Amino acid sequence: MHLARIAELLQPFLSPIPNPCHSESGRGPGEEPAVLSISQLHHISMYIDILVHWNARINLTAIRDPEEIVTRHFGESLFAARHLFPSVSSVSPVSSVVKGLTGVADLGSGAGFPGIPIKLWAPDISMTLIESNHKKAAFLREVARSLTLTDINIQNSRAEDVHETFDLVTLRAVERFADALPIAARLLAPDGRLALLIARPQVNSARSILSQIIWQDPILIPESTSRVLLVGTSEPAK
Repeated sequence: MHLARIAELLQPFLSPIPNPCHSESGRGPGEEPAVLSISQLHHISMYIDILVHWNARINLTAIRDPEEIVTRHFGESLFAARHLFPSVSSVSPVSSVVKGLTGVADLGSGAGFPGIPIKLWAPDISMTLIESNHKKAAFLREVARSLTLTDINIQNSRAEDVHETFDLVTLRAVERFADALPIAARLLAPDGRLALLIARPQVNSARSILSQIIWQDPILIPESTSRVLLVGTSEPAK
């Protein structure tokens, strides 16, 4: 896909969220739409090509149209990335927020969303993709190799068998959502963040199951009426 078209499709997900407390434009002071670099767009284009090729052999995503892959998968993932790492941009790729991280984990990574787009957004983070399916893990390794990503670890194992903890854990489109939540919480370091890309009806379930997490208000994902980003923080170390 042409890089300019990818950038056009992603722009709604990289624009500041309207805030009624701010000016008519909805932007806070100093907020500007994010602009992806040519390198980032090129990596996204390569990723789409690999995904479409592998998807013909194994079921990675039900979405087949490349433009819909951009909006549904990359758009949602980069929307989360921008909010989780707001001081990171294509102009200034390293921030104190990223430098302070010991690790990020994407639980049930599947086709690599949101983990790999988050890594493309913030290349200095240490990213672990946890995927129990052997074929999907092989796909993730192929993407990481083709995009020459560094400091990325694909763990082909069940999340229950992972004994590390992480400063940020992401979760999107996993089976048995209610069962996955306590596992995700167990992977959090003290004062770590849990980021869920979920449907609005799942918000109450998440808050009920993980009542010990301090949840922020859910943020509606652009071009969706039901998909939200829900972020919570675990208890600090005592």
